[in-house]
Amino acid sequence: MELELRHLRVLCAIADAGSVGRAASELGYSQPAMSTQLRRIERHFGTPLFERTMSGVELTPYGAEVLGQARDVLARADAIGRRPAGSAAATRRPLRLAATNSPVLSGMVVRLRSRLPDVALTVSSVYPSSEIVQLLEDGAVDAAIAADYPGLELRHSAAVAHRGIVTEPSFVALSARHRLRHSVEVGLADLADSAWFVTPDDGAGWPGVFYAACESAGFTPAAVHEFLGDQLQLQSMIAEGLGVAVVQATLRPISGVVVKPLIGTPLWCRYVLAWRRGSVADEIADTLVGSASSAYRALIAQSPHLRTWASRTWSVARP
Repeated sequence: MELELRHLRVLCAIADAGSVGRAASELGYSQPAMSTQLRRIERHFGTPLFERTMSGVELTPYGAEVLGQARDVLARADAIGRRPAGSAAATRRPLRLAATNSPVLSGMVVRLRSRLPDVALTVSSVYPSSEIVQLLEDGAVDAAIAADYPGLELRHSAAVAHRGIVTEPSFVALSARHRLRHSVEVGLADLADSAWFVTPDDGAGWPGVFYAACESAGFTPAAVHEFLGDQLQLQSMIAEGLGVAVVQATLRPISGVVVKPLIGTPLWCRYVLAWRRGSVADEIADTLVGSASSAYRALIAQSPHLRTWASRTWSVARP
């Protein structure tokens, strides 16, 4: 086999995803096809690049060395034909990114600045995912982080493409004085009498999926406070015992707040990277998805409540 740039991109995708299956999904391949490709690449190098584990793959020491060289080659290949700084054509390429309320945004942007140094990135906060899709369709933004829910996948025209970043369980935040504070997991029905802080309609299925889960658990929330604002302010109100809230699994609680998994995991949210096909090249899209996935894995490393839950029930969740 003659080594090609696409093979190097496969290696980077697998390393960023931490799993052959997730990398296959991100690149639009089947898992068997991706596994076959990896075996061919490893045969080319004559030694394993990844160690297979129960929950994914990890780079071998030699694989880490190859990966570093692969990233360098890809960066150099991407730079071929670019004018040197100071020329009229050296203006940094603009990339307009919109993002819903996603925990991966900051880590993703940090990674993009190092991986795409010639891109001038601007970020707009747009809460409704439905509005994000419209902005992409209208050409008002180039790429975006949006959210959807199982059975309510993001819908858009052929002018827009998307890939999943992660599908994560939704947890619940309680006051550290709450009667269920020592529970390993909390049932939705056990919170039937609680006041809830609920973010408004995101145009993608929330809060409908929340109310449907409550109905399946046999209750209607006793009181609902619609809230969309600063997370610190929200946690402060929860700490004071003013209510509970469904939160992202990677939320880092402040003092006075505990984050618990929900029994049966009735709520899931998927974060996706969407982009305009005519505005974002495939290699840029790969970098965007890889940066977002890497940022999420870093969040897992900082979320002991998610890691503890994952060790019991979610074998693919791994930093």
